[in-house]
Amino acid sequence: MTTTTDLVSYEDALASYDPVMGLEVHVELGTKTKMFCGCSTALGADPNSQTCPVCLGLPGALPVVNATGVESAIKIGLALNCEIAEWCRFARKNYFYPDMPKNFQTSQYDEPIAFNGYLDVQLEDGEVFRVEIERAHMEEDTGKSTHVGGATGRIHGASHSLLDYNRAGIPLIEIVTKPIVGAGERAPEVAKAYVRELRELIRALGVSEARMEMGQMRCDVNLSLMPKGADKFGTRSETKNVNSLRSVERAARFEIQRHAAVLSGGGTIVQETRHFHEDTGSTTSGRVKEEAEDYRYFPEPDLVPVAPSREWVEEIRAALPELPLARRTRLLAEWGISATDMQAILNAGALDPIVATIDAGADAASARKWWMGELARSANESGKALEELAITPQQVARVAELVAKGDLNDKLARQVIEGVLAGEGTPDEVVDKRGLKVVSDDSALGTAVDEAIAGNPAIADKIRGGKVAAAGALVGAVMKATRGQADAARVKELILQKLGVSEG
Repeated sequence: MTTTTDLVSYEDALASYDPVMGLEVHVELGTKTKMFCGCSTALGADPNSQTCPVCLGLPGALPVVNATGVESAIKIGLALNCEIAEWCRFARKNYFYPDMPKNFQTSQYDEPIAFNGYLDVQLEDGEVFRVEIERAHMEEDTGKSTHVGGATGRIHGASHSLLDYNRAGIPLIEIVTKPIVGAGERAPEVAKAYVRELRELIRALGVSEARMEMGQMRCDVNLSLMPKGADKFGTRSETKNVNSLRSVERAARFEIQRHAAVLSGGGTIVQETRHFHEDTGSTTSGRVKEEAEDYRYFPEPDLVPVAPSREWVEEIRAALPELPLARRTRLLAEWGISATDMQAILNAGALDPIVATIDAGADAASARKWWMGELARSANESGKALEELAITPQQVARVAELVAKGDLNDKLARQVIEGVLAGEGTPDEVVDKRGLKVVSDDSALGTAVDEAIAGNPAIADKIRGGKVAAAGALVGAVMKATRGQADAARVKELILQKLGVSEG
């Protein structure tokens, strides 16, 4: 097993070697039925309840291509600036594994539906790095193996395994980059930025939720090192099924350090698959990696070729939504914020909630304030993503509206948000139940102001003597007396009026 003692420092690795990456991303499409049969793709069903002779590979069963899956593949290809094939076909990728009921995977090999594209990704300092796309092809997912009885959840050491074929046949798009060179020390950052941008693009297209934590999008990180000045790629490793943005970056960084340690010590890199471990940020060996010929690809005889008409492709192109990079560039200008501010919003996963809150009627500044402030804090404390919080953009917009109308101040608004997150109801219901509305009625405030003046005669004398700034102390006293529910601006006005002092 590889341990951290087998590594060289990241700086030393980059001083001697140039990293070369290849990223393979599998995206599970959000179709209602599987890629080659009519079985449901809905989550949560009993094991093996969403299967049929086709997805189980029973003799005589004939597949039929899912038209929505093909359309989704074309959308993805166009959004990635790819060429769309006028004619392509499926192939059988032959290998045996228990979660592959047919003993082959229906995929595409030398004739993908989309090829030769690129995706521009923005790094944290605003630099744009272009990642070239080799291909995006259609295929089906495998079933799910659950290994029982071992310490790691893997087959090694397990007492038995359980197989669920509900997932077998679910449509996938595999997006494969060309070798990514020239990133240097920023290679792990480029990998993370690419997968993040790809995820946002997939979501914008509406073809998948692309939730990595649920396996709807997974990344294989291929990495090799070249000695400085060399022009021949080194032997690569492939870290499989990495399922978070942070892990993509960590896996690339770890492999750079591990490869460098092996090569610097006079060893050779084994071409193999590897497993990434979230707890340690390390990888361990899986199996020796096959070459393409080991899979004995041949054309799928039971499926007709796919030949999308140029008219259909152009109709799909014309209907594409605004893509993420263009959208961010537009919003950055509309909101008048810096690239650093936008990056912070992206890192927090707040862009879509903020936009939805603005669409619900809030102004941009208020929407950013609540999602990047109180709600981001709550998400961090609960270990949830912003989108998982029990509050909707419409409810945040309502809180912002109540603040704008003067019915709430910021302190009370935070209590309202706390109540909504706790399941106490809508913002208006929380205001009513907790009695949180701002007190702005002069008759209700007058007594509290009189008491504050009487209780602080020295401060009152300072204000009468022209030190208007001292009024802040009396405002604070009134706010405390009213449990933060007073209108602070009106309180100050009343204090100055009662003391016979003008603001100017």
